[in-house]
Amino acid sequence: MSALKQPDSKNVSKIGEELHRFAADLYPICRSITGDGIRQTLTMIQERIPLCIHKVPTGISVFDWQVPKEWNIRDAYIKGPSGERIVDFQKCNLHVMSYSTPIHATLPLNEISPHLFTIPEHPELIPYRTSYYKEDWGFCLSHNQMLTLGDGDYEVCIDSTLENGHLTYGECYLAGRSSEEVLISCHACHPSLANDNLSGLAVATFLARQLSRSDLRYSYRFLFLPGTIGAITWLAQNREDVRRIRHGLVLTCVGDAGGFHYKKSRQGNAEIDRAVACVLRDSAEPSEILEFSPYGYDERQYCSPGFNLPVGCLMRSVWGTFPEYHTSADNLDFIQPESLAGSLHACLAIVDVLENNGRYINQNPYCEPQLGKRNLYRSTGGNSISTEINAKLWTLNLSDGEHSLLDIAERSGIAFSAIRDSAQVLSEAGLLSPLP
Repeated sequence: MSALKQPDSKNVSKIGEELHRFAADLYPICRSITGDGIRQTLTMIQERIPLCIHKVPTGISVFDWQVPKEWNIRDAYIKGPSGERIVDFQKCNLHVMSYSTPIHATLPLNEISPHLFTIPEHPELIPYRTSYYKEDWGFCLSHNQMLTLGDGDYEVCIDSTLENGHLTYGECYLAGRSSEEVLISCHACHPSLANDNLSGLAVATFLARQLSRSDLRYSYRFLFLPGTIGAITWLAQNREDVRRIRHGLVLTCVGDAGGFHYKKSRQGNAEIDRAVACVLRDSAEPSEILEFSPYGYDERQYCSPGFNLPVGCLMRSVWGTFPEYHTSADNLDFIQPESLAGSLHACLAIVDVLENNGRYINQNPYCEPQLGKRNLYRSTGGNSISTEINAKLWTLNLSDGEHSLLDIAERSGIAFSAIRDSAQVLSEAGLLSPLP
């Protein structure tokens, strides 16, 4: 048994800056569920971790869905009556509705208006909109900007293609001592949205890099997918292999300054649910545990009734509850280096619980063993019991082969790390024996 190595306190700030810098490198790319943008993103991830990039052709059936046509875009704009670009994809890739079909025409404002999307309640922000499965075109702009548009003819251009191609996703597999797997999944399909996309990509990439240097009990599979259709496609292609998944986590929105939120798996009391709850309980940051619901991110695919995998979702601010969500305000200023580093720290702590959650047998079960003669107790009595001693006593008492270390941490209210360390010390003293 060994604790999973955490970055030391001196390096936390540095790691947070590295995470933010990686997000900044990815930020300008116009990603979507297919196309050059997601391939460029996966290539940049591949420079940091061993990533296998898969391509699935357009038209392949995946359960009740089909792999869509591939979309790529080169340019888009709206020019005003005087010829200036008043909406410009080159300045902000959110200006174009994702999967917009090509168009180049001069149209009056009343014909363009049905294709313009704004957020009246947040008039300064540009919304993020998509039309993946219905062919259409559109532009997104701030509501204030739309109000300045006067009557007249406007040149609209979307230089895009929508044709047969591929859906692309990335997979990083880290082999452990067991073929049983932990699944870490995040979506990689949004354009310039820092929290709802890039924070999860960055933290997952750095988590995989850290785990690749560790001696692992479980094998780990990291998926970088286009949302919904990517997870559905992966599940369709790996229908039998998913039986090896013992724990899973979807990562998203982990870069803002909000407290942690964890949405349970459909099972509700899976080991991953308990492990995350235990870690968040002992975290210095505020947190909340949410019940499962069949809406959200790709956990809803992994938790669909046919699979019912033990996969939860770790977030900071919950999607849809912050005004920056799916807008131009979800930018690099919205995510914080310290929040990204804190999220990576939480993920490593969760993995540490999964890796070290064993069961032990007390080798001296008749009354409490004398810890003092083994130098495992304080030399003088009378003071209040320390957390370290308390952890040893709880670990000894509940190590009956039936209770795991996570069970002990939950029941005692003591941090899992303290219980894990106690089990290690007691085992070295011959008082505990691990079960295989």
